[in-house]
Amino acid sequence: MSHNNDTELSHSDDCKKYVNQFIQEFTLRRAEIGQGTVIKRALPSRHKRMIGAWCFLDHAGPVSFPQGDGLDVGPHPHIGLQTFTWMIEGTMLHNDSLGTEQLIRPKQVNLMTAGYGISHTEVAPDTETKMHAAQLWIALPDDKINMAPAFDHYPELPIVSEQGIDFTVLVGEYLKTTSPVKVHSELLGVDLFAAENTHARLPLNPKFEYGFMALEGTASINGHALDEDNMVILEPGLTHVDVDIHAHSRVLLLGGEPFESPILLWWNFVGRTTEELKTAREQWVAAHERFGSIPEYSGPRLEAPAFPDGMRPSK
Repeated sequence: MSHNNDTELSHSDDCKKYVNQFIQEFTLRRAEIGQGTVIKRALPSRHKRMIGAWCFLDHAGPVSFPQGDGLDVGPHPHIGLQTFTWMIEGTMLHNDSLGTEQLIRPKQVNLMTAGYGISHTEVAPDTETKMHAAQLWIALPDDKINMAPAFDHYPELPIVSEQGIDFTVLVGEYLKTTSPVKVHSELLGVDLFAAENTHARLPLNPKFEYGFMALEGTASINGHALDEDNMVILEPGLTHVDVDIHAHSRVLLLGGEPFESPILLWWNFVGRTTEELKTAREQWVAAHERFGSIPEYSGPRLEAPAFPDGMRPSK
């Protein structure tokens, strides 16, 4: 799921609509990977590159498949970021070059800190028949971009129930509840689930920008429709937002202070200069020790694409 290949994605996100100075919305891009698994990419978009330090967001599934036909992503590298996986349905086995082996189950989080460099695989167990997940990348701040790689698994996240909504606090602090997930920027991630039709007024930090994505069902944000094919963005300055979540619907809320520096995001790398990214690519091609190895995986490594000309930093 972490393999970032924009060439696979159809550019159907041209129908961005400005609603007012604080709210905008745009259509997600779609791709099909593996055995019929549909990926909906929200970030990066040409309309919105980042939400705080959140710089990549894929919604994978929901999908059902025969046993043995699940996702199988071979060894691939990362630098300069954290990968964040929120599993909604199904299971996935993570292996990395630190020697980590971790099965992620529904309502759990895997957080991999790439820092200076790491490689990993993501494979559905042979007995698995379902997958539904959100996978995100978090750009590391300037002073952490080359930190030592690490992996953390969070089997339980705190849940607060208010106004008819179950709020699972994935990252940061919300409703006086703090997630244990360790990040390095002022960030927020919350899963909102409503069993019945629910209206709520949610508090916001006016210093944060925010994004809403429907993971299941539908909702509306300040009266603007949200479904599984679009994203609603709130720019900094708002202190609250009105949401209507329809029965049996699940919404992902992301937030954060605008990121401190422009970034370069290419393939599976986040950096600040093209030289950093080119060096990382060359080292991956050369099987440099920077990215280690994953002897438990019997298939081939992912090949790095050709490096593009004319890359420019974005925020």
